[in-house]
Amino acid sequence: MTLEELVASDNAAQKMQAVTAAVEQLLVAAQRQDRLTVGVYEAAKLMNVDPDSVVLCLLAIDEEEEDDIALQIHFTLIQSFCCDNDIDIVRVSGMQRLAQLLGEPAETLGTTEARDLHCLLVTNCHTDTWKSQGLVEVASYCEESRGNNQWVPYISLEER
Repeated sequence: MTLEELVASDNAAQKMQAVTAAVEQLLVAAQRQDRLTVGVYEAAKLMNVDPDSVVLCLLAIDEEEEDDIALQIHFTLIQSFCCDNDIDIVRVSGMQRLAQLLGEPAETLGTTEARDLHCLLVTNCHTDTWKSQGLVEVASYCEESRGNNQWVPYISLEER
């Protein structure tokens, strides 16, 4: 491995850490400000009614769920819709970290059903120009990925 390859690899790892931190920050801020839609069906309803308010779509899945055909069909349809409406998309793994970030209970006691965290939409009101640093960083990463012909970039949320 050459010095240039080592430097490029180190820069890529640093960039990935920065984007992962930005996604985590963005999700927490969006939920706090009621700008987060959670769930495949809820996301589909919102995108049908008001697609212009959606600024980012996160599709989350762990390796053990990759064979879920119904979920993959939903993801394909959502990705297509997002591409048609210029909505940034990021694929995410690390469902436990995602649940932790969003304050989901560790165990459901039968009284409450866990929310579907497979699809998350970050929204922005038409009358408000909410821009968090995390949103700017993630949008920049998505644009850079599209420039490299990676239309749906991937990040992994690490458990802490």
